Amino acid sequence: MAKQETPAHSGVRVDKWLWAARFYKTRSLATDAVEAGHVHLNGQRPKPARELKVGDLLRVHTEHGEFEVNVTALSDKRGPAEAARALYTETPESQEKRERVAEADRLAPRFEHPQVKGRPTKKFRRQMNQFERG
Repeated sequence: MAKQETPAHSGVRVDKWLWAARFYKTRSLATDAVEAGHVHLNGQRPKPARELKVGDLLRVHTEHGEFEVNVTALSDKRGPAEAARALYTETPESQEKRERVAEADRLAPRFEHPQVKGRPTKKFRRQMNQFERG
């Protein structure tokens, strides 16, 4: 009796692809992000083992921003940054949105004193009190 061979899978796990495409530093971080709902595949929340195919639309929320990308190639091996960028193309709307968020963040007021590290000094506390009084 001949043993039936299963056809080779044509996809790659979502968590492996996110790691190979350098959206996350480790595969476990990619898995945690997928489980936490930070990744949407074609508008739905996938499980980490879900197979990704060329042409799929991914929305990925990372600490660097939110990306909406079309999958153009599959890989489960992490390589150089140029190879990782070849795995996807970011949508123009996503690029525009990230640029707007970066610009708004750059223009937002900063309420940090350059000399303050941790607890304020007596001198800085006096300056704050004087400023608050007018």
